[in-house]
Amino acid sequence: MKYVIDHDLHIHSHLSSCSGDPNQTPAAILDYARQNGFKHICLTDHFWDETVPGASDWYKPQNYAHIKKSLPLPMADGVTFHFGCETEMDRFSTVGISRKVLDELDFVIVPTSHLHMTGFTIEADDTSVTHRAKYYMERNHSLLDMDLPFKKMGLAHFTSCLDTNCEGSRDDILNAITDVEYAEFFERLAQCGMGLELNTPLADVSSQSALRPYRIARSCGCKFYLGSDAHGPDGLNKAHARFQAIVDALGLTEDDKFSFV
Repeated sequence: MKYVIDHDLHIHSHLSSCSGDPNQTPAAILDYARQNGFKHICLTDHFWDETVPGASDWYKPQNYAHIKKSLPLPMADGVTFHFGCETEMDRFSTVGISRKVLDELDFVIVPTSHLHMTGFTIEADDTSVTHRAKYYMERNHSLLDMDLPFKKMGLAHFTSCLDTNCEGSRDDILNAITDVEYAEFFERLAQCGMGLELNTPLADVSSQSALRPYRIARSCGCKFYLGSDAHGPDGLNKAHARFQAIVDALGLTEDDKFSFV
């Protein structure tokens, strides 16, 4: 059976500092879910736990008290609105969430690809394509080395945000990672049960460089969830078309779907 587009597990509200859009409210997000026939949506505002040292100045205000301002989440028949977060992993492989909070949240996503945060997630002198590709895969393996409840966690936008302050393009970095290196990591990801996010612009659906990692991941048994990473109404409006395009491009079936419920 073809992969059913019935969820969006990566959505920001106006509480995320990168949004700030007053129209991006939980009520508006719920309405988006109802209009698209989604069964599950998840609020994943940016978050760094105040009990975990190392937050950047940007992350410090986005603590637990801040993201909990969205509670209680609105509900509707046929839609389950989950409360989660998008936390961060810094350049020392510290993940910005305590086990206590992790256990309280429904779903947690971690982006290892946020390599635009110079000095926080990456050293300033990391500019070559070879170095960037090597560092990126080291970060991915470091995440899986941790003792975390991976079955309720997702790896966010694997092929995004890689080329800031780099001598090459995003595709150059992705192409510098071999099939063997991808397979080694994705086999570990599948084994631990962490979901792999599909969050790609429509332009990436025709990019073999962007699709290659996901095809290898599928061959390794990884499970996929859909995430719009929407920060405002425009992102919500474009999400379903993006989801349909990537599902079709990869030929996904229901057997490929990640679920934490």
